[in-house]
Amino acid sequence: MGSNGPALGTPDVSAFRELVGVDLGPTAWREVTQERIDAFAAATDDPQWIHTDPARAAEGPFGTTIAHGFLTVSLCVPMLYEVLPPAGRMVVNYGVDRVRFPAPVPSGGRIRGRFRVASIEETPLGERAVVEATVECDGVEKPVCVAELVVLAVP
Repeated sequence: MGSNGPALGTPDVSAFRELVGVDLGPTAWREVTQERIDAFAAATDDPQWIHTDPARAAEGPFGTTIAHGFLTVSLCVPMLYEVLPPAGRMVVNYGVDRVRFPAPVPSGGRIRGRFRVASIEETPLGERAVVEATVECDGVEKPVCVAELVVLAVP
């Protein structure tokens, strides 16, 4: 699988049981280009200058445009798929808890993820897994995103 493409298949949450407490990753690096940031801004109606105006952002607090925090957390999905075994069950996003963006992702930055399955719970809809995610950016000291991803495997 390429570093920017979707994973083949979907993760098998039953395999999560074997992975509870195991560190997964790091994933391959993914470049966060200005084009990707601009596309996210257009898709979400969030064209704030810190994301989309390189000239103005150069004079701003980060010296360049930065990725939206929600772009960073959304890239956790393909990164998570990269490190989980594929299977035929449908897995859907159920929610995200405790999301933080301790540092920005500069335009052109490279990010990668590390994951840890924290827990599995049986629900009437299927198995719900909580996966701790940490996203790092090449050359940035702090993580750029930490979150608890909640996914649901539907039979």
